[in-house]
Parts: sequence; structure tokens; C-alpha cells
Amino acid sequence: MLISVVISTYNRPDALSCVLNSLNDQSNMNFEVVIADDGSTSDTKDMITKFKNKSKFEIQHVWQEDDGFRAAQIRNKAVARSKGDYLIFIDGDCVTFPRFIANHIQLAEKNYFIRGSRVMLSETYTQEFIESKIIPSKLTFFNLFGLWKSNKIKRIVPLISIPLGILRKQKEKKWYGVKTCNLGMKRDDFMAVNGFDEEYIGWGHEDADLAIRLINSGVYRKEGVNAVTVLHLWHPLNDRSHLKENENRLEKRLQSSVTRITHGVSQY
Repeated sequence: MLISVVISTYNRPDALSCVLNSLNDQSNMNFEVVIADDGSTSDTKDMITKFKNKSKFEIQHVWQEDDGFRAAQIRNKAVARSKGDYLIFIDGDCVTFPRFIANHIQLAEKNYFIRGSRVMLSETYTQEFIESKIIPSKLTFFNLFGLWKSNKIKRIVPLISIPLGILRKQKEKKWYGVKTCNLGMKRDDFMAVNGFDEEYIGWGHEDADLAIRLINSGVYRKEGVNAVTVLHLWHPLNDRSHLKENENRLEKRLQSSVTRITHGVSQY
């Protein structure tokens, strides 16, 4: 089964470089990367071109003009260009551990999507992490414990590998907390609900909307915590000027039983 890793990014080539380096260090290399670029300048394209010289996986760079935050649209475009049977969405500042792909596939199950978890880095340690070009395979548990004790990372428990079994399905009909910074699902399930709803413009809730429609369609949540946790590099808050109207749109979605939307991936 070919995996498509869809990485969303916007004008952060230094962080994206860290993510690509971590993917180059995976135990399972049966994946492609499709970069969903929401209007970055040429610096990002130049970094990707340079990285391709050492990449162990195929990379596609899907770019759209900068016209505000349009994550739903660029992710749909990226999926349309992808070839994988299974989709993993991460953000361009979410660094993976070596078994990230392997564990996502191990957790994959019919009628379930995988809600991954993240551990935030502090602002100061993020810059140190980027400049030192650390890859997570070089961080032992004792290193991570030390980073947590010194407040350089926010949590330690999600980084411990634990076989949670049936506990992973305790929240199977809960949409809250599902984020595309770490989310896996079968391509067919994504296509069946027509992907992300591009009516969501600006930051906020396009990922929650997707989760609600998947659950409405009979594809439920399965937890990836303690198996597919990523290190999330610090970044300032996004512009939230559209948040209220996105919240209103989400509230209407919650009152409906809609699964497939109109303005989605099918147009590409």
C-alpha cells in the first residue's frame, strides 16, 4: 500500500526542511510526499528543489497563489495530485519520529481514521532545534525527559510507546480535537465525503468539519497517541479574523447529517 504524506506549508522553509529530514529517516519508506503550499515565496520552492538531491522518497510541490489562508483548498489540490491508497496529513512544522509511517499503517483499520497527537516545543527551543538540524531518531527517551523537565517540550507522556488496544476507540464518535497536523485515513474514505470543504476560508475548523462528516459517514475516530506523536515546532498564532464565521459554519454542520459536500476535492 502506497502512502501519501500531505504536508501543508506557508513561508516556513526552515521548519519544512526539518520535517522532510525526519521523513528521510523513516523505518518504512513506502510513501510519497505531496507538499500543499498555500502561497509561499520562492524560498520554499528553492529549499524543496535542493532537498530532492538527498530525498529517499518522491516529492511533489503543489502551490497556489497567496490569497489568504486557504488550507482546505490547497490540501484538496495536493490530494488530487497524490497517488497513495492511504493519506497522512501533517503540517510543515510537525517533525516525525522514525516509526511514524510504520505505526500509522499498523493502526490503520477499516472504517476508522487515525487521530494523531503532538507535543509542542517552546519558542526558544524551536529555534535551537531548527538551527541544530536535529532528527528525532537521535533523541533518546532520556534526552526527551530532560527537554520536558527544562520546559523545552510541553509534554512527555504522549512520546512513550504504549499498546493501548481497545482504548484507542473510546472516543470513536468524538470530533473535537481532530487536527490535520497529524491525521491518517484511507483515500477512499476521504474521497467519499469529497475531502475538505473549501467554504472554510481563513484559520479554523476545516479539519473539525472533515471529522464530523467522516463520522456521519460511518468512519470513526481511533487514537494514535503513544504511537504516532509528532514534535510540533512553535509558531505565532495565525490570523483569526475569519474564526467567528467558521465557528458558525461548523455549528450548522453539527446540526446536520451531511457527509459529502459540494466544494471539495472532486473539482480537481
